[in-house]
Amino acid sequence: MRQVILDTETTGLNPATGDRVIEIGCVELVNRRLTERTFHHYINPERDIDAGAYAVHGLSRAFLSDKPVFAQIAEDLIEFVADAELIIHNAPFDLGFLDNEFALLKRTPFRAHASNVIDTLVNARQMFPGKRNSLDALCERFSISNTHRTLHGALLDAQLLAEVYVAMTRGQEDLTIDLIDYSANLDASGQTKPLPSNLMVMAASEDDCKLHEQILAEIAKASKKDPVWERTLNTAQ
Repeated sequence: MRQVILDTETTGLNPATGDRVIEIGCVELVNRRLTERTFHHYINPERDIDAGAYAVHGLSRAFLSDKPVFAQIAEDLIEFVADAELIIHNAPFDLGFLDNEFALLKRTPFRAHASNVIDTLVNARQMFPGKRNSLDALCERFSISNTHRTLHGALLDAQLLAEVYVAMTRGQEDLTIDLIDYSANLDASGQTKPLPSNLMVMAASEDDCKLHEQILAEIAKASKKDPVWERTLNTAQ
């Protein structure tokens, strides 16, 4: 499966009032693994940058004045995302801006070039209702370092979101359980065959048990909520 994690930076908050895309960053996931393929462009919006937006991303009109306009990068963007599943944090925002850019070029909406769209903000709100679910908050929740992120940047944010997405959906990447032939351990009557009598049983040492408890404690601390195994033990008692 090919997926593209996408992020944009803009001149402001509303394309309907003339705000434009000024940066696009994309990274590629294939079978849930990051590849070395990326797509990144700064874009000349041919207009001023709102002060509030500048405070977020630090991109000035002067810096962008010699960069390509959107029309010059549109085809390359289409080629990069073609038929991929898009993963975006707060997808309506980015898609609204990109659809507007394509509308200005009298082109098919941007989202039509992707096979599907996953909004990680929607997913995060379902997983963590009532909690902060910004990209920074999710990085902290999943112990993903973002200390190098002093300002928003489309490519950097896309790279961080890729790590967050994989962490949020961890456990889905291994489907080999569906390929196990359970019938191989059944006898002619359909009953489970007895285990061989010569199997060697190796008990965990005291050091192994201590290390196991240490790892469980670290997982519990990182998750910042009651571990499933503790809830199960408490229920059993």
